Amino acid sequence: MLILLTNDDGYLAPGLSALRKVLGKTARLVTVAPDSDRSGASHSLTVNRPLRVKKVEKDFYTVNGTPTDAVMLAVYCLLKKKPDMVISGINAGANMGEDVTYSGTVAAAIEGAMLGIPSIAVSLAVVNRQEPHKQSDFMKAAKFTLKLIRAINRYGLPEGVLLNINVPAVKRMDIRKYTITSLGKRIYEDVVTEKIDPRGESYYWIAGRVKITGKGPQTDFGAIGRNYVSVTPLAVDITAKDFIKELTGWKL
Repeated sequence: MLILLTNDDGYLAPGLSALRKVLGKTARLVTVAPDSDRSGASHSLTVNRPLRVKKVEKDFYTVNGTPTDAVMLAVYCLLKKKPDMVISGINAGANMGEDVTYSGTVAAAIEGAMLGIPSIAVSLAVVNRQEPHKQSDFMKAAKFTLKLIRAINRYGLPEGVLLNINVPAVKRMDIRKYTITSLGKRIYEDVVTEKIDPRGESYYWIAGRVKITGKGPQTDFGAIGRNYVSVTPLAVDITAKDFIKELTGWKL
């Protein structure tokens, strides 16, 4: 089995290292990851400059681009055959609710699904990204990912569907405790903060605080709140199908 690994935290991230250690025992891995932290890159492509690929070691490459760039370069240029699966992560921080639309981690898995490859995005729901986290937490998430890979090999995934996994970072986490979820909802306040530099010019930080979280029991937020692994199926097709009939009745 050939698995393509990538992430948005960069090729030195501990989550990527954990996946390489755990999955490398059962499959051939090719890692193509950004050369630096590309968190929040979403599904962006680099189209205004050339991309450079550097070889770190056998089957391990970096790219000076986004996670989506990494997947495209791997599939179209670096690999001799299409991978059997794309795994993106393990992200240092949850990717839940509307945040999946900003996530480079999730976008890389979406790109894999768009290319017809079964794909998984994996994130560790740490409280503070800036604090160091035990490698054992990432290893637990990697071991759950391995269980999920085996399940996908057994049952398969529908075309255009990927899995978004969020793993709680708690002591003595039992990776047998998981639940199937939908995306929750959260609203931020103070999303943009304005500051003044020494020259009197304004500059801005985008980093809001969570104000409201829609964390029903069957949402990803609800699962993590109960210390369960959240498994959320996502679809590439984002058409609002339930609204098509009503929209057709509009008179323009």
